[in-house]
Amino acid sequence: MFAGRRDSGTVAMNRRSPVAVRSSIAILCAGALELAPSAAHADNGGLSFWLPGIFGSLAAVPGQPGWSWSTLYVHLDVSGGGGKEFQRGGAIVAGLHARSDIVASGPTYIFATPVAGGQAALSLFGAGGRVQVGIDATLTGPRGNQISGSATDGRTTVTDVFWQGSLKWHEGVHNTMIYATGNIPSSTYDSTRLANLSLGFVAIDGGAGYTYLDTKTGDEFSIVAGLTYSFSNPDLQYQNGVDFHLDWGASKFVDKNVHVGLVGYFFQQVTGDSGAGARLGDFEGRVLGIGPQIGFIFLAGEGYQGYLNLKGYRDFAAENRPEGWTAWVTLAFSPAEEKKASEPKRPRIVK
Repeated sequence: MFAGRRDSGTVAMNRRSPVAVRSSIAILCAGALELAPSAAHADNGGLSFWLPGIFGSLAAVPGQPGWSWSTLYVHLDVSGGGGKEFQRGGAIVAGLHARSDIVASGPTYIFATPVAGGQAALSLFGAGGRVQVGIDATLTGPRGNQISGSATDGRTTVTDVFWQGSLKWHEGVHNTMIYATGNIPSSTYDSTRLANLSLGFVAIDGGAGYTYLDTKTGDEFSIVAGLTYSFSNPDLQYQNGVDFHLDWGASKFVDKNVHVGLVGYFFQQVTGDSGAGARLGDFEGRVLGIGPQIGFIFLAGEGYQGYLNLKGYRDFAAENRPEGWTAWVTLAFSPAEEKKASEPKRPRIVK
């Protein structure tokens, strides 16, 4: 959904951003592990609604009106040892190793009619996959139970359904946006299991973003910040605190069909957990991550274009949470930019 072309020897780009679709899908993976690495830090089980790294380059750039379809594969791998412990439903868990492989897919519709002078879009996504979790010890069990020794769990299941709405504005090299997102529970959450793809609670998230995009040089920088409010998990009587997240991306179009750069995030829980199940204190924490990205644009039949993006993150400076790494592969298809009658066909960039 990021369109680009070469004019007069320079890279010229329109306002079609694939990030609008990619970011929506990535939210699905926030439930990838109840003990997932990037999903959070000190929230219940190390899990929050928001998955750091959801937004990246071109996040605030408007897209091409019409229907788009995106598919996202995410691999997460995390280990927690060496004194790293976290809370899960009133339990202190130590010695974690968890991994998941998730595939998410769904449509986005971008409206042609302006709303408040901006471009509105709506997305709806679902996902499924495999999650495996192992722990060495639970020092204090949920609801007062005393548990010790190792435990493992593996499960193939589906996530909640996730929705997102956004509104974007463009003026010269400056692009701004606001967004809101949330989940619709799938009823596949099981409080007796370590491995879940469903969150087990309802959450809402909102924020704002900015993208600087110079269409003459191909230089770009994006930053998006937001807050997550989670409702109580009724099975565990546990409510996550409010989470703050900041995602960023910087890239350079080295060719009209290829861009490379870096992505990163900062994630911080700003209020403590609460509820009858949160008996062990706030456990507030944080995590930072950074990694490379590369994207490829290609023609995808008459009137459509494709975009393939690969990126990865490595956690560091984690506090009260396990550390790990995340790999992402995004494949998106969207309408190509309508060309003027006097213009020849030109390849478009989808991002």
